[in-house]
Amino acid sequence: MTISKTAVVAALRERGQHSRADFVDRELPDRIDPTHHGGLLATLRLDPSELAEADPA
Repeated sequence: MTISKTAVVAALRERGQHSRADFVDRELPDRIDPTHHGGLLATLRLDPSELAEADPA
């Protein structure tokens, strides 16, 4: 399972965390692998399963 970077950026912007969203947009690939980037997602307090559900792709 991978997650769209767009879903991650949108979740962060929804919380008002624009600088973190900008970082994710710059640094991560278009499709994020939760097993590889799980630590970062946890640091950002994002649940990969919720993001996968919100991911249109």
